Amino acid sequence: MRLIEGDAEIDDLDAFLDDLNAVAADHGVTVQAFDARYVVGRTHLERAVELADRAIARGENVARERGVEILLYAAGRRQIDDALAMGVSEGKTPVVVLVSDADGDGSAEQAAAEAVTELLDPGETLETTDAERVRSFFDITEAELAAVDGDLADLVAERVALLDVEK
Repeated sequence: MRLIEGDAEIDDLDAFLDDLNAVAADHGVTVQAFDARYVVGRTHLERAVELADRAIARGENVARERGVEILLYAAGRRQIDDALAMGVSEGKTPVVVLVSDADGDGSAEQAAAEAVTELLDPGETLETTDAERVRSFFDITEAELAAVDGDLADLVAERVALLDVEK
């Protein structure tokens, strides 16, 4: 799995998504873009990929496409429309784009990652997590944060893992 970070100036969302889909098709990989303000680090997306792949292997997936299944797990939601809030939107947005080959072909991932890089203004975006936005999206209260030993990333990881329990 590779994560490509940067800012995207998206004037036409459908055209941007078409460009990402073309990269995915050209290289035989999964490409999924996220609004980086909702992502609480690399581990968040690694766990989403792991759980999505496990659901697909077991035939328990909700979505037909691997990228959408990854999005569902990252968002901790079973409803695609709800999970899409974590995706990209028009305007200037900090993004992190996940490139993953289910078969583990690093060369395909690398080539796709290079193509995705061309679509972004490079920059570090995994550090742009908006804590208030994340807490609201994942329904994490101040009281919950105060009651646990972990931090926001730990609570989001719990929400991602609980998706399997809630099926």
